[in-house]
Amino acid sequence: MTKFIRYRSTSGASNDSGIAYGTLEDDTVHEIQGGLFDQHTPTGATHKLSDVKLLYPCEAGKILAVGLNYKSHLGSRPQPAHPEMFYKPVSALQNPGDPIEIPRDATDVHSEGELVVVVGKKLRNASVDEAAAAVFGVTAGNDVSDRSWQHGEKKDLQWWRAKGSDTFAPLGPVIVTGADYGKLLLQTRINGETVQKQYTSDLIFDVPAVLSWISGWVTLLPGDLVYTGTPGNTRKMSPGDVAEVELEHVGILTNPVK
Repeated sequence: MTKFIRYRSTSGASNDSGIAYGTLEDDTVHEIQGGLFDQHTPTGATHKLSDVKLLYPCEAGKILAVGLNYKSHLGSRPQPAHPEMFYKPVSALQNPGDPIEIPRDATDVHSEGELVVVVGKKLRNASVDEAAAAVFGVTAGNDVSDRSWQHGEKKDLQWWRAKGSDTFAPLGPVIVTGADYGKLLLQTRINGETVQKQYTSDLIFDVPAVLSWISGWVTLLPGDLVYTGTPGNTRKMSPGDVAEVELEHVGILTNPVK
Protein backbone atom coordinates (compact mmCIF):
# COMPACT_ATOMS: atom_id res chain seq x y z
CA MET A 1 0.00 0.00 0.00
CA THR A 2 1.10 3.55 -0.75
CA LYS A 3 -0.08 6.65 1.10
CA PHE A 4 -0.33 9.87 -0.91
CA ILE A 5 -0.76 13.29 0.66
CA ARG A 6 -1.15 16.85 -0.50
CA TYR A 7 0.52 19.40 1.74
CA ARG A 8 1.89 22.88 2.17
CA SER A 9 5.47 23.42 3.24
CA THR A 10 7.12 26.73 4.11
CA SER A 11 10.55 25.45 3.16
CA GLY A 12 11.97 23.22 0.50
CA ALA A 13 8.93 22.89 -1.75
CA SER A 14 9.65 22.77 -5.47
CA ASN A 15 7.05 25.40 -6.45
CA ASP A 16 6.18 28.95 -5.51
CA SER A 17 2.96 28.08 -3.70
CA GLY A 18 4.63 25.68 -1.34
CA ILE A 19 1.91 23.11 -2.15
CA ALA A 20 3.02 19.70 -3.32
CA TYR A 21 2.02 16.06 -3.48
CA GLY A 22 4.05 13.42 -1.71
CA THR A 23 4.11 9.92 -0.35
CA LEU A 24 4.12 9.26 3.38
CA GLU A 25 6.31 6.61 4.99
CA ASP A 26 6.00 6.56 8.77
CA ASP A 27 6.61 10.23 9.66
CA THR A 28 8.60 11.14 6.55
CA VAL A 29 7.12 12.93 3.53
CA HIS A 30 8.74 12.24 0.16
CA GLU A 31 7.86 14.97 -2.33
CA ILE A 32 6.86 13.88 -5.83
CA GLN A 33 6.66 15.78 -9.10
CA GLY A 34 3.94 15.23 -11.66
CA GLY A 35 0.25 14.71 -11.04
CA LEU A 36 -1.16 11.89 -8.97
CA PHE A 37 -2.71 10.25 -12.01
CA ASP A 38 0.16 10.80 -14.46
CA GLN A 39 3.77 9.74 -14.32
CA HIS A 40 5.20 10.99 -11.07
CA THR A 41 8.68 10.66 -9.66
CA PRO A 42 10.33 11.57 -6.35
CA THR A 43 12.06 14.95 -6.32
CA GLY A 44 14.44 13.82 -3.61
CA ALA A 45 13.08 16.40 -1.17
CA THR A 46 11.83 15.09 2.18
CA HIS A 47 10.07 16.65 5.14
CA LYS A 48 9.06 15.61 8.61
CA LEU A 49 5.31 15.15 8.77
CA SER A 50 5.23 17.55 11.71
CA ASP A 51 6.78 20.27 9.53
CA VAL A 52 4.03 20.33 6.86
CA LYS A 53 0.37 21.31 6.80
CA LEU A 54 -1.82 18.51 5.45
CA LEU A 55 -4.39 19.62 2.87
CA TYR A 56 -7.32 17.66 1.50
CA PRO A 57 -5.39 15.06 -0.46
CA CYS A 58 -6.83 15.55 -3.95
CA GLU A 59 -7.91 18.52 -6.04
CA ALA A 60 -11.24 17.26 -7.35
CA GLY A 61 -13.12 18.18 -10.49
CA LYS A 62 -16.43 17.14 -8.91
CA ILE A 63 -17.83 15.35 -5.90
CA LEU A 64 -20.70 12.88 -5.95
CA ALA A 65 -22.12 11.07 -2.95
CA VAL A 66 -24.40 8.13 -2.26
CA GLY A 67 -27.35 8.31 0.10
CA LEU A 68 -28.90 5.34 1.91
CA ASN A 69 -26.05 2.91 1.23
CA TYR A 70 -25.94 0.99 4.54
CA LYS A 71 -28.90 -0.99 5.84
CA SER A 72 -28.07 0.30 9.31
CA HIS A 73 -28.75 3.86 8.11
CA LEU A 74 -32.05 3.12 6.36
CA GLY A 75 -34.25 2.79 9.43
CA SER A 76 -37.77 2.14 8.20
CA ARG A 77 -37.01 3.34 4.69
CA PRO A 78 -37.00 0.74 1.89
CA GLN A 79 -33.72 -0.35 0.36
CA PRO A 80 -33.12 1.59 -2.87
CA ALA A 81 -33.11 -0.26 -6.18
CA HIS A 82 -29.98 1.54 -7.36
CA PRO A 83 -27.44 3.97 -5.88
CA GLU A 84 -29.13 7.24 -4.93
CA MET A 85 -26.72 10.02 -5.91
CA PHE A 86 -26.31 13.69 -5.13
CA TYR A 87 -23.63 16.33 -5.67
CA LYS A 88 -21.46 18.22 -3.23
CA PRO A 89 -19.55 21.26 -4.54
CA VAL A 90 -15.75 21.19 -4.50
CA SER A 91 -15.90 24.44 -2.50
CA ALA A 92 -17.17 22.34 0.43
CA LEU A 93 -13.84 20.53 0.78
CA GLN A 94 -12.00 21.08 4.04
CA ASN A 95 -8.50 20.15 5.14
CA PRO A 96 -7.65 17.75 7.95
CA GLY A 97 -7.40 19.67 11.18
CA ASP A 98 -9.29 22.71 9.92
CA PRO A 99 -12.73 23.56 11.31
CA ILE A 100 -16.18 22.51 10.23
CA GLU A 101 -18.03 25.81 10.39
CA ILE A 102 -21.69 25.86 11.42
CA PRO A 103 -23.20 28.21 8.84
CA ARG A 104 -25.67 31.00 9.43
CA ASP A 105 -29.20 29.77 10.28
CA ALA A 106 -28.13 26.10 10.47
CA THR A 107 -29.79 24.35 13.42
CA ASP A 108 -29.14 20.60 13.08
CA VAL A 109 -25.69 19.90 11.60
CA HIS A 110 -24.58 16.23 11.69
CA SER A 111 -21.34 14.43 10.91
CA GLU A 112 -21.38 11.45 8.54
CA GLY A 113 -18.21 9.37 8.39
CA GLU A 114 -17.64 7.77 4.99
CA LEU A 115 -15.28 5.84 2.76
CA VAL A 116 -14.40 8.14 -0.16
CA VAL A 117 -13.23 6.82 -3.52
CA VAL A 118 -10.69 8.70 -5.64
CA VAL A 119 -11.22 8.00 -9.33
CA GLY A 120 -8.02 7.39 -11.30
CA LYS A 121 -9.25 6.82 -14.88
CA LYS A 122 -11.93 8.23 -17.16
CA LEU A 123 -15.17 6.26 -16.92
CA ARG A 124 -18.11 6.48 -19.28
CA ASN A 125 -20.75 3.73 -19.53
CA ALA A 126 -18.34 1.51 -17.62
CA SER A 127 -18.92 -2.07 -16.64
CA VAL A 128 -18.47 -3.08 -13.01
CA ASP A 129 -15.06 -4.57 -13.85
CA GLU A 130 -13.98 -1.43 -15.69
CA ALA A 131 -15.12 0.67 -12.74
CA ALA A 132 -13.14 -1.46 -10.29
CA ALA A 133 -10.01 -1.00 -12.41
CA ALA A 134 -10.47 2.79 -12.37
CA VAL A 135 -10.19 3.20 -8.59
CA PHE A 136 -6.99 5.08 -7.77
CA GLY A 137 -7.37 4.82 -4.03
CA VAL A 138 -9.55 5.60 -1.05
CA THR A 139 -9.59 8.11 1.77
CA ALA A 140 -11.84 9.18 4.63
CA GLY A 141 -14.50 11.86 4.41
CA ASN A 142 -17.16 13.55 6.47
CA ASP A 143 -20.39 14.23 4.57
CA VAL A 144 -21.49 17.03 6.90
CA SER A 145 -25.24 17.62 6.63
CA ASP A 146 -27.82 19.99 8.07
CA ARG A 147 -30.95 17.92 8.65
CA SER A 148 -33.35 20.85 8.79
CA TRP A 149 -32.36 22.02 5.31
CA GLN A 150 -32.39 18.42 4.12
CA HIS A 151 -35.67 17.13 5.58
CA GLY A 152 -37.22 19.87 7.71
CA GLU A 153 -40.48 21.73 7.30
CA LYS A 154 -38.75 24.43 5.23
CA LYS A 155 -36.35 22.12 3.41
CA ASP A 156 -34.68 23.33 0.23
CA LEU A 157 -35.65 22.04 -3.21
CA GLN A 158 -32.17 20.47 -3.46
CA TRP A 159 -29.45 19.74 -0.88
CA TRP A 160 -27.25 22.64 -1.99
CA ARG A 161 -26.97 24.03 1.56
CA ALA A 162 -27.73 20.87 3.53
CA LYS A 163 -24.80 19.01 1.99
CA GLY A 164 -22.82 21.69 0.19
CA SER A 165 -22.13 24.57 2.56
CA ASP A 166 -18.51 25.64 2.92
CA THR A 167 -16.45 23.16 5.00
CA PHE A 168 -19.12 20.43 4.69
CA ALA A 169 -16.74 17.98 2.96
CA PRO A 170 -13.67 17.34 5.13
CA LEU A 171 -11.32 14.87 3.41
CA GLY A 172 -8.14 13.03 4.28
CA PRO A 173 -5.66 12.71 5.78
CA VAL A 174 -4.16 10.45 3.09
CA ILE A 175 -5.17 8.57 -0.05
CA VAL A 176 -4.29 4.88 0.26
CA THR A 177 -3.69 2.83 -2.87
CA GLY A 178 -3.57 -0.95 -2.95
CA ALA A 179 -5.89 -1.48 0.04
CA ASP A 180 -8.81 -3.90 0.03
CA TYR A 181 -11.40 -1.14 0.24
CA GLY A 182 -14.17 -3.74 0.23
CA LYS A 183 -13.58 -4.53 3.89
CA LEU A 184 -12.27 -1.61 5.92
CA LEU A 185 -13.38 -0.62 9.40
CA LEU A 186 -15.03 2.81 9.43
CA GLN A 187 -15.59 4.67 12.69
CA THR A 188 -16.89 8.14 13.57
CA ARG A 189 -16.32 9.77 16.94
CA ILE A 190 -17.63 12.98 18.48
CA ASN A 191 -15.51 14.23 21.36
CA GLY A 192 -13.94 10.78 21.61
CA GLU A 193 -17.26 8.90 21.78
CA THR A 194 -17.81 6.36 19.02
CA VAL A 195 -21.11 7.11 17.30
CA GLN A 196 -20.69 5.07 14.09
CA LYS A 197 -18.80 1.82 13.54
CA GLN A 198 -19.17 -0.52 10.58
CA TYR A 199 -17.19 -2.32 7.89
CA THR A 200 -17.35 -1.17 4.28
CA SER A 201 -18.25 -4.74 3.35
CA ASP A 202 -21.75 -3.81 4.59
CA LEU A 203 -22.31 -1.30 1.78
CA ILE A 204 -25.54 -2.03 -0.10
CA PHE A 205 -23.90 -0.98 -3.36
CA ASP A 206 -20.16 -1.55 -3.37
CA VAL A 207 -17.61 0.78 -4.92
CA PRO A 208 -17.49 -0.72 -8.45
CA ALA A 209 -21.30 -0.84 -8.63
CA VAL A 210 -21.57 2.83 -7.61
CA LEU A 211 -18.94 4.02 -10.10
CA SER A 212 -20.45 1.96 -12.91
CA TRP A 213 -23.91 3.38 -12.17
CA ILE A 214 -22.71 6.98 -12.14
CA SER A 215 -20.79 6.56 -15.40
CA GLY A 216 -23.97 5.69 -17.28
CA TRP A 217 -24.94 9.37 -17.14
CA VAL A 218 -22.03 11.40 -15.81
CA THR A 219 -18.48 10.87 -17.05
CA LEU A 220 -16.05 10.36 -14.19
CA LEU A 221 -12.55 11.79 -14.59
CA PRO A 222 -9.27 11.32 -12.72
CA GLY A 223 -9.48 13.13 -9.40
CA ASP A 224 -13.25 12.98 -9.04
CA LEU A 225 -14.43 11.97 -5.58
CA VAL A 226 -17.31 9.71 -4.57
CA TYR A 227 -18.49 9.66 -0.95
CA THR A 228 -19.99 6.18 -0.58
CA GLY A 229 -22.52 6.58 2.23
CA THR A 230 -22.65 6.58 6.02
CA PRO A 231 -23.70 3.80 8.42
CA GLY A 232 -25.92 3.73 11.47
CA ASN A 233 -27.19 6.81 13.26
CA THR A 234 -25.51 10.19 13.01
CA ARG A 235 -24.94 12.76 15.74
CA LYS A 236 -25.59 16.48 15.85
CA MET A 237 -22.49 18.64 16.25
CA SER A 238 -22.12 21.87 18.19
CA PRO A 239 -19.40 24.53 18.35
CA GLY A 240 -16.54 23.25 20.49
CA ASP A 241 -17.01 19.62 19.43
CA VAL A 242 -14.32 17.60 17.67
CA ALA A 243 -15.35 15.21 14.88
CA GLU A 244 -13.13 12.27 13.94
CA VAL A 245 -13.56 9.85 11.05
CA GLU A 246 -11.21 6.88 11.20
CA LEU A 247 -10.82 4.56 8.23
CA GLU A 248 -8.62 1.50 8.48
CA HIS A 249 -5.22 2.03 6.76
CA VAL A 250 -6.09 5.68 6.01
CA GLY A 251 -5.88 7.05 9.54
CA ILE A 252 -7.94 9.64 11.38
CA LEU A 253 -9.58 12.70 9.81
CA THR A 254 -9.98 15.21 12.64
CA ASN A 255 -11.92 18.49 12.45
CA PRO A 256 -12.96 20.81 15.24
CA VAL A 257 -16.39 22.42 15.01
CA LYS A 258 -16.96 26.15 15.28
